[in-house]
Amino acid sequence: MTQIILVRHGQTPWNKDKIFRGSKDIPLNDTGREEARLAGEWLKDETIQAAYCSPLSRARDTAAAIAHHHKLPVVDLPGLSDLCYGDWEGLPLTEVKEKYAGLYQQWETAPRTVRFPGGETLDEVKARALAAVEQVVAQHPGQVVLLAAHRAVNKVLIAALIGLDNSHFWRIGQDTTAINRFLRVGAIWHINSVNDVCHLRGMQRGPYVDF
Repeated sequence: MTQIILVRHGQTPWNKDKIFRGSKDIPLNDTGREEARLAGEWLKDETIQAAYCSPLSRARDTAAAIAHHHKLPVVDLPGLSDLCYGDWEGLPLTEVKEKYAGLYQQWETAPRTVRFPGGETLDEVKARALAAVEQVVAQHPGQVVLLAAHRAVNKVLIAALIGLDNSHFWRIGQDTTAINRFLRVGAIWHINSVNDVCHLRGMQRGPYVDF
């Protein structure tokens, strides 16, 4: 049985200001670094035997804040990199809603059907992210592995591991530094928890924002 602890990265300035990130390497802000620190404290007494992350610094730094408690190196896993939003990257949500009104409405109502201009589809993200998970499982049978990634990647992986397609993208919540746990028994994935943010209960936080 292999266990996966899948974590979303901490807050960045672009999360806070609702700017599309994607493949842009936007670092954690002070809040994000504190969230990552608290995630590390929350998980420090658990057994974790390997740590992988998206190559983007916001995910790598989140993974490092957890992995250092376990004296583990953090290994880049390109398949976990964020969804490429193409021409939307660097644009605020308000501008995207105006400039790409039709496509944005499609994104809200039928996310699986969207190809971002100059970017990816959710199904393409699913293919590479699942391949990355399978690689990890093959390399660490019977171990507990930390994966640090992104909102869109995590949503796609969670859906896939419970047998849902990407039309269910908006039904899955992922707060910054959300912790998700999965156990693989044979060929079947079991979900132990999704979007756990108990480690953030001491922080002042507003309502959930899916961005």
